[in-house]
Amino acid sequence: MLTIWWSMAGKPGHKRVVAVVQARMRSQRLPGKVLADIHGRPMLARVVDRAGRAERLDAVVVATSTEAADDPIALACESMGFDCSRGSSSDVLDRVFEAARRARADVVVRITADCPLIDPGLIDQAVAVYLDANPAWDLVANRLPEGRDFPIGLDLEVCGMAPLATAWAEAVEPHQREHVLPFLYENRERFRVHRLRHQPPLGDLRWTVDEPEDLELIRRVFAHFGGRDDFSWLEVVALFELQPDLRAINAGVVHKTHRDVG
Repeated sequence: MLTIWWSMAGKPGHKRVVAVVQARMRSQRLPGKVLADIHGRPMLARVVDRAGRAERLDAVVVATSTEAADDPIALACESMGFDCSRGSSSDVLDRVFEAARRARADVVVRITADCPLIDPGLIDQAVAVYLDANPAWDLVANRLPEGRDFPIGLDLEVCGMAPLATAWAEAVEPHQREHVLPFLYENRERFRVHRLRHQPPLGDLRWTVDEPEDLELIRRVFAHFGGRDDFSWLEVVALFELQPDLRAINAGVVHKTHRDVG
């Protein structure tokens, strides 16, 4: 039986918001990508650094597996002073749940380590929508299977520990265990799900890293900003408008869906 302790965390009335960054060394298309160099910093560090700028976060924790192959991630986190939680390799839902539980989260922001342009302002926006809703949302996300308005690579999901615990206890489909939160948005008769929108829609932009072409694009973006990581996602949109040839770098990469596993 689950002990519902998370509502007691932190100051009275304060909900502890924790970003959980999923990271693994194994990648079918680009092995070791999470520690690939981006203008002098590992990609994982770029993700944690940028997420850590969000004002609505109380903590950021990296969630990797207990496999020996992921030892370099744990060592990198130790050397850079990042919190790291290790868990199941195949059951990512369990890994994220355990990382959030150990961090005493009330609210979880799920991020993946292959999104080095993750935006702190967008994190704050999503957390504010989640915390300020009345009646409350179970999940706030900026992309869902029916569509997205934000570039691929800014993906984030915000949910409470209670709905996350329900998914952890009840989800059985392989894609639900691997992609963590499909159980919530596939059962909308039970869960209140909200999708963040943006105009104009920019979901055709690809800023995540799955292939060497993606990594080349991201390196060019950081090079343009001189290696800084304090630029906003809208500044990157402006860069793409000024340099439309950037789109061609990874235009041929096919994005995986929430039902793809492995």
